[in-house]
Amino acid sequence: MPPKEQHQNTQNRPALMPPPPPAWVIQLNSKPSPRPKPSNISDPPGFSAVNSGSSRRPNAASKQQPRKPSTTEETDTLKLKKSWELALAPAKQLPMNAIMMYMSGNSLQIFSVMMVFMLFKNPVQALLGLNQAFARFETPGTRGRLWAVKAVYVLMQLVALALGIWKVNGMGLLPTTRSDWLAWETERTPLERAIPAF
Repeated sequence: MPPKEQHQNTQNRPALMPPPPPAWVIQLNSKPSPRPKPSNISDPPGFSAVNSGSSRRPNAASKQQPRKPSTTEETDTLKLKKSWELALAPAKQLPMNAIMMYMSGNSLQIFSVMMVFMLFKNPVQALLGLNQAFARFETPGTRGRLWAVKAVYVLMQLVALALGIWKVNGMGLLPTTRSDWLAWETERTPLERAIPAF
């Protein structure tokens, strides 16, 4: 058969149709059929069901009343509560710091020296930034009640400093014995001298 006739035969044939898509493709592209829902089960919070061809059905979350704005007294109470949490936060770190100081040993090593340095640095920084730490809680309603919170905060920082002093004393860096002050000792003058006789 010459090539011209072969070419004409292929043009006269009907074009082959692509195969139909698999069932999962059809299911993925089609909308799910609405299922009847029991009326005694409410939708979870944040879920809005859409009926096919109709508007959105009101759910339980939309039936709730909008929250009223909090009063200044409630805000002051909440700020005072949060300030107490801030004041007692150093007390929660004390047991951990005490265990770490005990486990680091009393010898002079870089690890124990750095831990003692951090134990002194953090409370001193916290005491210097006392007013900045409580500035966000200070309002005209809480100003009179914050002094007790600040006192507890200062007390907790002083306890942390006392822990650092205990550790420094355990390392032998505090001059607490008489031998530490030998440079300032004067020689005793004897009341009598005993000379052995031969």
